[in-house]
Amino acid sequence: MQHRPIAPHTPLREHVAASIRRYLGDLDGCDANDLHQVVLREVEIPLFVEVLNHCEGNQSRAADLLGIHRATLRKKLREYGISGA
Repeated sequence: MQHRPIAPHTPLREHVAASIRRYLGDLDGCDANDLHQVVLREVEIPLFVEVLNHCEGNQSRAADLLGIHRATLRKKLREYGISGA
């Protein structure tokens, strides 16, 4: 997978807002159910994967970096079917 360069110093919230606008536009008038849950899942999965990669699979370090308890991280990893290492 090739990554596109991101403009320097663009706040994360602007990237998120742009993605949500595109998603809502793609719905083309259809109703979205549980949008909050959908967005959380779609953000948490790559967040956890990238942080774990950054921490070389160390869940304690990843949890510290995320600002959550290690047990919470483990629960989320199981919930999303993400390998812990």
